Amino acid sequence: MRLLIVEDEVKTGDYLQQGFREAGFNPVLARNGLDGYHLALTEHFDLLILDVMLPDLDGLTMVKSLRQHGQLTPILLLSAKDGVDDRVRGLESGADDYLIKPFAFTELLARVRTLLRRGQSAPAVEILQIADLQMDLLKRRVNRGGEKITLTQKEFALLELLLRRQGEVLPRSLIASQIWDMNFDSDTNVIDVAVKRLRAKVDDGFAVKLIHTVRGMGYTLDLPDA
Repeated sequence: MRLLIVEDEVKTGDYLQQGFREAGFNPVLARNGLDGYHLALTEHFDLLILDVMLPDLDGLTMVKSLRQHGQLTPILLLSAKDGVDDRVRGLESGADDYLIKPFAFTELLARVRTLLRRGQSAPAVEILQIADLQMDLLKRRVNRGGEKITLTQKEFALLELLLRRQGEVLPRSLIASQIWDMNFDSDTNVIDVAVKRLRAKVDDGFAVKLIHTVRGMGYTLDLPDA
């Protein structure tokens, strides 16, 4: 699970990042509101943890703007403000939970896991499709033009990511963190090799190519321009 932590207090931010990493999460830390806002809009996260008092862009304004942009990712606010009105404003801004500082990390961890379970309880999409390519998530089957495509576990996860975000250019760093749960190393070609193998299974033998390389940026799954 990938978490975005937006916290300007250096010690607190480092503490949270280390704690979530040790708990088995993949945390990304932003030190100010604008950086955090940009990451929240351009990359995929399973949950956002935002401090309310942030330089450049405060947490409440960030939550409101993200919701206005259709961002549905669960959001937990952290704040030293413990008044009832402060908590109400936080929740009314669109946040899913509000935790008062100082707090025990065990409580924060429990709330994060609760929010993640709540999000997973939503009705799941069973079929992902573009053109004649179809992925059945429940049966773990992929076919194109009626022909079965056999994929490895990683190839299936990679294709699912591309299908869920079809039309978006996904940078190698995002693919590395989502599929391999690692930081992208420019010296490794694991991403390029994996995409090449997936492309051979999905596109070879078909007139319409769906997986495309965007030079210098990453990969996308989309129908080619007419």
